[in-house]
Amino acid sequence: MNSIWIVVADASRARIFSAEGGNGSITEIQTLAHPQARLHEGDLVSDKAGRDRNPGPSGHHNMGQESEAKQEEAVKFAAQVCDELETGRVKGQFGKLYVIAAPGFLGVLRKHQTSSLQKLVAAEISKNLATHDLSQIRSSLPDRL
Repeated sequence: MNSIWIVVADASRARIFSAEGGNGSITEIQTLAHPQARLHEGDLVSDKAGRDRNPGPSGHHNMGQESEAKQEEAVKFAAQVCDELETGRVKGQFGKLYVIAAPGFLGVLRKHQTSSLQKLVAAEISKNLATHDLSQIRSSLPDRL
């Protein structure tokens, strides 16, 4: 179990890479997509957000139902990503994990990791690199994994 996994994620995409340690290259082994996270917030909500009638100069404003819908989708996807990582851990597919995630998504991922999975996390990097190429991802990791 000397293999290393690297997960690179944002709220709509997660890529899992494998490395054999040292300062070698990384290989993409799986991609997960959550297209709902790319939808406009209004498309995630079946009814219009509540309105607050304010007699002041600003008139009306929405009540935040839409941002809750986006957050709910991020939570669902984080659970899916962590389920995949947990499956790999249980199967003994890796012994060390690096997590690179968009700043707003990193905390959501953290909340869905089992304690056993958390023990394998070697480092967390708060960067949104989910759409970047292999060389940019590798350069964000320690020289020696």
